[in-house]
Amino acid sequence: MNYENLIQNEVERISTKYNKDFLDCEDLIKITGLGRDNVRNLLRSENFPTTKVGKRQVVSVLNFVTWQMMNNKISEVQHG
Repeated sequence: MNYENLIQNEVERISTKYNKDFLDCEDLIKITGLGRDNVRNLLRSENFPTTKVGKRQVVSVLNFVTWQMMNNKISEVQHG
């Protein structure tokens, strides 16, 4: 499986759909289906690639998709 193409296609899809290069809490709620508290905890976690803009935590679409793919890959290895 070519992860680079998969990541690139997903980045383009999300960037186009939300017309953004960075995602905030509300965007992540829509994309992941997680609740607000879970998304906020995710944004604060050490292994999640956030950028701080003022008081806001955001994540670039590229970093989010890469993080998501890598965590799914690790999960598949651990449970596969």
